Amino acid sequence: MAIIEFFKRGNVSSGVAALGNTVLAVVKGIAATLSGSGTMFATTLHSVADATNQGFVFFGSALAEKEPTKRFPAGFGRVVNLFVLVAVMVVAVMAYESIITGWDLIWNPQASSNFWLNVFILAAAVLVDGYVLIKVIKEIAKESRSDTTGFAIIPEAYKNVKYASPPTRLVFYEDNIATFGTLLALIFVLLANYTGMLFLDGVGTLLIGLLLIGIALKVGYDNMVGLIGVAAPKKVEDRVADTILSHTEVVDIKKMRILQEGRQYHVEAYIELTKGLSLDEADDIKNQVQNDILSDPDIDDVTLGIYETDDQPSWEGHPGKTQTDS
Repeated sequence: MAIIEFFKRGNVSSGVAALGNTVLAVVKGIAATLSGSGTMFATTLHSVADATNQGFVFFGSALAEKEPTKRFPAGFGRVVNLFVLVAVMVVAVMAYESIITGWDLIWNPQASSNFWLNVFILAAAVLVDGYVLIKVIKEIAKESRSDTTGFAIIPEAYKNVKYASPPTRLVFYEDNIATFGTLLALIFVLLANYTGMLFLDGVGTLLIGLLLIGIALKVGYDNMVGLIGVAAPKKVEDRVADTILSHTEVVDIKKMRILQEGRQYHVEAYIELTKGLSLDEADDIKNQVQNDILSDPDIDDVTLGIYETDDQPSWEGHPGKTQTDS
């Protein structure tokens, strides 16, 4: 039961994608072996890379949800970034193999067999990858708290992907490439067969490898930034600021820092309260503000400091409240 509960905490997008790509990798691998198609081999490696990555990331996302311990009081949020970086290394290796195979097939083209088997499997793979991509788009809408519905969630997902958790972002980027890469493989298999230009099989293989390199660089950079510690997006900062300033006794925010760690945010803020409050009253207000911020499921912990107002607005975009306003 403990193991089941552990995996229930894992990122849904990466779990679904890992299962889908495992099935695709097996089916594509069989087709690549039977047909000898280089493009099919490349897209098999792509699916193997995706399945491995997303399996790593799913496990890492579940571990990242583990409660803080005495030894690790800050929690395990950044663990997911480490697992994603391991996944990036797997992608890089698969990309290298695809590029080398593609280059060899361009200079030493070989005819492949079982043409219609390849076409059928690649067409089915486009549908499966497309289905996973739709699931990830819905997950982005959920994580970014978007109210958009219908087909409008597709462009909204590309706009709001930066607000999604690291595992969801990885699956989103990878599945965009997977869907496009599989479609590319299908096109080049058709071209090589109907034009007789067998080197096109190698060109398709090479291009898929280059796509994998691109995704490895993009995801690797995002997670390097995450490991260092990155400021929360403006949308999250504004949300927290609105929560703080909704309290009538809070006059201004003197300073605030929100650090993103994994999929969670850590808030440190110093707020100005109205003049004349007793220490007990100020402490009660601080606790209330802190609880309201923590009610946001994306916020992991909050550290608040309090000051008496200096009647000088400090928070950008907020004019502050005068003593008479409050």
